[in-house]
Amino acid sequence: MNPGKILILLGAILIVAGLFFLLGGKIPYIGKLPGDVRFQKDNFSFYFPLTTCIIISIIVTLLLWLFRR
Repeated sequence: MNPGKILILLGAILIVAGLFFLLGGKIPYIGKLPGDVRFQKDNFSFYFPLTTCIIISIIVTLLLWLFRR
């Protein structure tokens, strides 16, 4: 693959990631889906958005598959 195409693809990925971090709190249900793991004790809290990660992974996989065609 051409280095120019790789840099463009990485730049696009960084832009999408930046928009996600910027607008992530305003998108409903992101991080609050069934299957997201959340534990809270007295002085300890643990949160792992398992379902959210799987959905984002599926979306990114589909986008990359479309760009490769």
